[in-house]
Amino acid sequence: MDITKNFFEFIGLPVSYTVDQSALADRSRELQKTLHPDRYAHLSDREQRMAVQYMSFLNEGIATLRSPLLRAQYLLSLRGIDTESESSTAVDPMFLMQQMELRERLEEIPELEDPYTELDALQVEVQGMLKALREQFAQNYQDEALSAATESVRKMQFLEKLVVEIERLEDRLDG
Repeated sequence: MDITKNFFEFIGLPVSYTVDQSALADRSRELQKTLHPDRYAHLSDREQRMAVQYMSFLNEGIATLRSPLLRAQYLLSLRGIDTESESSTAVDPMFLMQQMELRERLEEIPELEDPYTELDALQVEVQGMLKALREQFAQNYQDEALSAATESVRKMQFLEKLVVEIERLEDRLDG
């Protein structure tokens, strides 16, 4: 095993935004069986530490490749593009206005007579926007339009945060 490889190579999948989640799960199970530190308990301290490192790297890789946002960020990082710093890419002002409006809607939901219906509608709308951005990212990345791909990632980051806020509100409403 070689942890100098990227996650795709380490796990044995093609480097692509589109990841077969079933193949990822299968390879993950195979590698977890092979690399689990318990299998190396009888070996030297160095080999045990290496097994722990491999397993940690594998777990990080699995989490990254499962998540569309993390996978997109990782693919760009392989190209030397940082999408995690706040100033990495300017975001379209119209998109920012839309985000403010969505957050205002979210804030108003607890006061509504039927908050669950509005919460569900908002969730569906945001998931639709995320789906479109993921498709845009995939196309832009494939076409080597890395600036546009980076902008898609920044927008996905905003929407993923909104999804978390929607889920938190749902938890609060559930009591």
